[in-house]
Amino acid sequence: MAKKEISYNEAIIEIEEILHLIEDEQLDIDDLSDKVKRVSYLIKLCKKKLHKTENDIQKVLDEIEVE
Repeated sequence: MAKKEISYNEAIIEIEEILHLIEDEQLDIDDLSDKVKRVSYLIKLCKKKLHKTENDIQKVLDEIEVE
């Protein structure tokens, strides 16, 4: 079964939760590396979604100009 891709809002919430754990020093040193890698992945995912949305909006605006 394929995993459902996480939404932008879900990614932001998870990033905030992990940052909160790091700031409050609630993470075990053994978990820190994994959490930092997860945040990196989530940030890349968010950037990808933002670029896609920007491109989609630009296409719509370009179509409006043509009409």
